[in-house]
Amino acid sequence: MTPDVIDFKILSNYKIQVSLSSGDIGIFDVSPYLDKGIFKEMKNYNYFKRAKIEYGTIVWPNQQDFCPDTIQMKMIRCKG
Repeated sequence: MTPDVIDFKILSNYKIQVSLSSGDIGIFDVSPYLDKGIFKEMKNYNYFKRAKIEYGTIVWPNQQDFCPDTIQMKMIRCKG
């Protein structure tokens, strides 16, 4: 079962510290996606910082989001 994003913090360089309902905490790097399709708008850092949690994942005002599976698979886990 895919865990939900329960908390996050926007970091510098288009990285997000993410806490998942599974207890995992890690850093998800959005920068590899910023030249692709709907994610290009997120290069504007002020827009990028407008992220919020909806439906168990991180979303932006113009409907950009990342599947929680992608976040879990791609994030670098922090030691707790």
